[in-house]
Amino acid sequence: QVQLVVSGGGSVQAGGSLRLSCAASGLTISRYFMAWFRQAPGKGREGIAAIDTVDKTSYTDSVKGRFTISRDNDKNILYLEMNSLKPDDTAIYYCAAGSSSWASSYRGQGTQVTVSS
Repeated sequence: QVQLVVSGGGSVQAGGSLRLSCAASGLTISRYFMAWFRQAPGKGREGIAAIDTVDKTSYTDSVKGRFTISRDNDKNILYLEMNSLKPDDTAIYYCAAGSSSWASSYRGQGTQVTVSS
């Protein structure tokens, strides 16, 4: 049974930082395309950061230079380091694993990130 457990959300002021974690069980994250998505109130799902099986990363323009996706293969955990947070980053964030880029065959539960101005 695959589980992706997300933690690390919370409330911060603009300019602050948070680190999200996605602990995986039932799959080996190094063998999957892993990604972080978010969904803001009233908006659709947005893919924001992804890492492929050879550690190539990609980011949507709105987070490029501020967010960093990484993974610890030994611990089987995916991370999202978020710096210089803005109110527009307020959303529910969740991780996903798939067999191709930005695919989400498996999805973790969401965690709320709220950034106040």
